[in-house]
Amino acid sequence: MRKFVGKILLLASLFACANGAYAQFNLSKAIGGAAKAVQAFTLTDEQMAAYVKESVDWMDKNNPVLPDNDPYTQRLNRLVAGITDADGIPLNFKVYNVIDINAFACPDGSVRVFSSLMDIMDDDELLGIIGHEIGHVLKRHSKNAFKTQLLTGALKDAVASTGGKVAALTESQLGTLGEALINAKYSQKQEKEADNCGYDFLVKNGKNPWGMVMSFEKFLELEGGSAQSSSYFSKMFSSHPDTKARIQAMTKRCNKDGFKRPEAKPATTTKK
Repeated sequence: MRKFVGKILLLASLFACANGAYAQFNLSKAIGGAAKAVQAFTLTDEQMAAYVKESVDWMDKNNPVLPDNDPYTQRLNRLVAGITDADGIPLNFKVYNVIDINAFACPDGSVRVFSSLMDIMDDDELLGIIGHEIGHVLKRHSKNAFKTQLLTGALKDAVASTGGKVAALTESQLGTLGEALINAKYSQKQEKEADNCGYDFLVKNGKNPWGMVMSFEKFLELEGGSAQSSSYFSKMFSSHPDTKARIQAMTKRCNKDGFKRPEAKPATTTKK
């Protein structure tokens, strides 16, 4: 098991403005950059989907994807059996055998769950997390975050220079986009929207939404331990202390809708 590959070291170059002519040159560059940003903003859904696919393919190539016969993959496939799409977006699921505690869903419906997260979550809790992440897809949060990343720095230039057509991105650029997919930052409002949308998604697919509450509670229990440095912990508590309010809101919905809270169980994956 290894660490997730996707973090890119960005080196900033420092320039000193020596005279007015140089400043005017920089102003021209800034105006040109703004024009490129406007052009990139006109990306179609098809073009966006192509960039997402290229990024997901890069991550799958550069991270250890567990095969179909692995216990982790078998467990995940059992849990999501029959869950094939999210409002018409086809879903596909894979497990990364890495030490980070994380899970994420991409705008194209690619859902990636990390084996270390599966080690600490029972089936209901894991489904709760998956439902929440798919909620971000359904509310277009992940799509908007990815689009924002495409409008920054060298990526903006690469997109604008091709008129929106998928450019031959470098390894560094693909890594940056992968980082945007896995570590997308959402507001408290977006997190609440994903909670409610994920709740509806789970119910629609015959799953107990209590798992979402239970997963949040487990993160609160584990907060402060060594796992706190993981990506998912960082995202979960970035809006602290709102997590407790989210737990209360989802608990209220579960009780109102008459769902019975399942008993907590140990993770069922057979570790290697």
